[in-house]
Amino acid sequence: MHDAVPRQRTIAVTATSDFDDLLLRSHREPVLLFKHDPYCSISAAAHREMGRVGADVAIVDVARYDRLGQAIAARTGVQHQSPQVIVLRDGRSVWSASHFMISAESVRRAVDEAALTGVRPQVAAGDEVRSARPRWKLW
Repeated sequence: MHDAVPRQRTIAVTATSDFDDLLLRSHREPVLLFKHDPYCSISAAAHREMGRVGADVAIVDVARYDRLGQAIAARTGVQHQSPQVIVLRDGRSVWSASHFMISAESVRRAVDEAALTGVRPQVAAGDEVRSARPRWKLW
């Protein structure tokens, strides 16, 4: 028998007003934002991982809405990459991962830990931590 994955919704983010709504929502709960390029094989693999997370996922199609992807980078302080996952909490980025660092397990862990109190999630070696403040990488 397979482990059941909780139902999740995908929320299309197509305008800065949608992103504003996500930032407001992040004051109530962690928000999971996925920047996805449907024409990229690495992004396709990350998309499959995101389907296993078991939480609502806000998705930006960066092939179609490149300017929005850049605006999100400017507002969060997280350098734009694709594919990329950003966890928003209390109106800011508290965790991000890109490319092959995106796994259902690491994303679930970041969302769960952000949900506890809104504090910065603990990270595993190799995970990138980014915020609007100085950036660093844990080795």
